[in-house]
Amino acid sequence: MTTKSAATAARATVYGYPRQGQKRELKKAIEGYWKGRVTADALHSTAAELRRTHWQHLSGAGLHEVPTGDFSYYDHVLDTTVMVGAVPERHRAAVEADALDGYFAMARGTQDVAPLEMTKWFDTNYHYLVPELGPDTVFTADARKQVAELTEALALGLTARPVLVGPVTYLLLAKPAPGVAADFDPLTLLDRLLPVYAEVLADLRAAGAEWVQLDEPALVQDRTPAELNAANRAYRDLGGLADRPKLLVATYFDRLGEALPVLAKAPVEGLALDFTGPAAANLEALAAAGGLPGKRLVAGVVDGRNIWVNDLEKSLSTLGTLLGLADRVDVCASCSLLHVPLDAAAEKDIDPQILRWLAFARQKTAEIVTLAAGLSQGTDAITGRLTANRAVLASRANSPITRDPAVRSRAAAVSDADARRSQPYAGRAAAQRSRLGLPLLPTTTIGSFPQTTELRTARADLRAGVIDTAGYEERIKAEIQEVISYQEKAGLDVLVHGEPERNDMVQYFAEQLTGYLATQHGWVQSYGTRYVRPPILAGDISRPEAMTVRWTTYAQSLASRPVKGMLTGPVTMLAWSFVRDDQPLGETARQVALALRDEVADLEAAGTAVVQVDEPALRETLPLRAADHPAYLAWATEAFRLTTGGVRPDTQIHTHMCYAEFGDIVQAIDDLDADVISLEAARSHMQVAHELASHGYPREAGPGVWDIHSPRVPSAEEAAALLRTGLEAIPADRLWVNPDCGLKTRAWPETRASLENLVAAARAVRGELSGS
Repeated sequence: MTTKSAATAARATVYGYPRQGQKRELKKAIEGYWKGRVTADALHSTAAELRRTHWQHLSGAGLHEVPTGDFSYYDHVLDTTVMVGAVPERHRAAVEADALDGYFAMARGTQDVAPLEMTKWFDTNYHYLVPELGPDTVFTADARKQVAELTEALALGLTARPVLVGPVTYLLLAKPAPGVAADFDPLTLLDRLLPVYAEVLADLRAAGAEWVQLDEPALVQDRTPAELNAANRAYRDLGGLADRPKLLVATYFDRLGEALPVLAKAPVEGLALDFTGPAAANLEALAAAGGLPGKRLVAGVVDGRNIWVNDLEKSLSTLGTLLGLADRVDVCASCSLLHVPLDAAAEKDIDPQILRWLAFARQKTAEIVTLAAGLSQGTDAITGRLTANRAVLASRANSPITRDPAVRSRAAAVSDADARRSQPYAGRAAAQRSRLGLPLLPTTTIGSFPQTTELRTARADLRAGVIDTAGYEERIKAEIQEVISYQEKAGLDVLVHGEPERNDMVQYFAEQLTGYLATQHGWVQSYGTRYVRPPILAGDISRPEAMTVRWTTYAQSLASRPVKGMLTGPVTMLAWSFVRDDQPLGETARQVALALRDEVADLEAAGTAVVQVDEPALRETLPLRAADHPAYLAWATEAFRLTTGGVRPDTQIHTHMCYAEFGDIVQAIDDLDADVISLEAARSHMQVAHELASHGYPREAGPGVWDIHSPRVPSAEEAAALLRTGLEAIPADRLWVNPDCGLKTRAWPETRASLENLVAAARAVRGELSGS
């Protein structure tokens, strides 16, 4: 192998691409299908057109190999569950009756059947559907989707590489099915699963695949010897197959660590590695391991999770080092471009000088092609692009938007006392009970209420100039009046104003803080058809004026019961934004926390007795390696306490978390020192309540009794049964009753029915407790 041959062979590719389309055509088609307005044939036609458009754009931009199989109607892990035949028993009849409706039943549930559990995809804000497996699981191959999409791409004359979730990661992401012992290890099913993957690989080869990519991101996490042995066995067996395409095993999101030698020695033809952020350590580790002689290396040197322009010269330096470590080096993003918006060129409201700093999926594709050209043809071939890139990087580094001396001075002056409540919890709890006068098992919601068509229309009319600000605010007032009136009639104990003025729980605040940029078309998939527009954290953060006090105070004026002030916490403000990469995250978190601290103080001064600071992303942002956890949790929990530490003892601080594995961070949840935490728990059957109890969590908690990401309405008895399970772990005087999450995505009819059942359940269980 020579450096010259590796450079000559350099090609450009990506692992995956945004699915939704420029105008979110996929979202609209799927939701239209759910409502009966779009036929299955029309939905399939829209999806095929989107795939064709994306592939042709990628090829036209200069990619030498396009991915297939990364497209999904809901989630690629759910697609894998279908591919390997691991459909839960409760969904089999629906799948057999109609494959598409059965697929959506697994994702969303029906009135009669609960969906699969949903949780975060590693440390991203993308959610996947958790496979449910047990000792009786029988796997069967069904590669129709994967083969069909490959066939579509090949028919367009493209070089295509199917992308699959690898067998080890699939099993490590799974959990025991309902009724299966909690200590069942899905990885014990590996030998049963591998023949199914072998059959899928043979089908793809027969359909014309030269290469197939198997994604194994779970191997960048800390893994036991048994798990590493499973990976070794998996790729020994798959690599040893005679009837298969060439195999490219891909990892991303962090450094590969102890799994690197396992994959490097496996009998596969290629390895794809991330070389951005903490995964930059892969470069030194790969060199120390002797490289990948005789193999293809796909080098992820363009950050696939953030939106800043790539430092082309730095990436070329990394690629140059890698040339001596593999038989062939190709250029790629660090992970699927699913995690970034589609096209920065669509943003017309961002200052053109700042817009130059941004690279969405299309711009990142161009960067990958440029780097591949520079690697193959030499830097002289891309001199003009390198010069322009240097100018953009210098523009950002020297911009006054990135540094505010007053913000930095205030952050530097923070003391430990600023991040502590004035009294321990026991004293605060007594003061809060006296002030609030709540019953046993108090009921509340998480914050948002349904965003009606009328409300969305009013927001669009305001943007279009059809109505003025005064007219829009009258609409907001009417929504708040309706929400408050409904909650009081329904019998909820702690109310919310419903957040009708908020477009998104992060974007709403970002638009009112200095240092943030908002996009108009920067949509990114969170789960299913739920897309968000993460704001861009470009500079130092401060709060020019109060953000929520007016509407919270107005809502309280209409209510006889306490109304919560609702804020998004500092860690979530970072996690659900595209963060700056020119300073440590902890410094940025402290700036955001101080801005929110001012808002909390203003809410309290206006008479708000309960303030909720949501941190659903606290677990999501946890680093993938245990060695990195302490530093992250130190600044993350400090940021929350800095936000809330200045309030009086009788002001009750709530927080909220959802759709993550909370057992990993129970100590951190404790360290937040919130008075009340509400958590997603319905799909996992109150698992988190037992995790809190095992830890000895000393404060109040509301594990959710209504899964709001499903359209089904839980009965009062179902909610009561979950409450009784919660009471097995949490004492009645510390247990709250609430949904899993906010109600923004739900419709009013199911919201009314579900909340009334929730209140009925709380009353029934209160009666049982008083009777006993």
